[in-house]
Amino acid sequence: MDNQGVRGSTLARIDDKGRLKVPTAFRGVVRAESGPDVFVTSQKGECVLIYPMEVWRAIEQKLLAAPSSLPTIQKYQRWVQYYGLETEIDAQGRVLIPAHLRQHAGIVGDVRVFGKTNHLEVWNEERFFQQMTRDAWTDEDGRVLAEHGL
Repeated sequence: MDNQGVRGSTLARIDDKGRLKVPTAFRGVVRAESGPDVFVTSQKGECVLIYPMEVWRAIEQKLLAAPSSLPTIQKYQRWVQYYGLETEIDAQGRVLIPAHLRQHAGIVGDVRVFGKTNHLEVWNEERFFQQMTRDAWTDEDGRVLAEHGL
């Protein structure tokens, strides 16, 4: 992703055909990376991840370099391929979210889209706040970031 990256969050909507209207603020940055081509997936089915294809190809190269016999690598590949769909952002700025991923992640109607620097993360807003409650910010989190100069 270029030095702009994608940051922040905004509300968006999933239409009746299961397409996300990518927020304008994110659309241009994502398209600048690899045109309209994206890889839509998830690691655990809790949210949707949308990667520009060039970013996803870099991840694939790292996976190829990692020992394929590692159970964690195998598990990661199974999950992202199960949920995965290579698709594109259409001329109206929409991207199709696979039906089984929409169902698992509760992605219907209004959703929240997060810029994660080099990809987008899409959450059912209620589920996101439940996750935030389960994974509350701690003093230890602050210490770890401070150790890394953040």
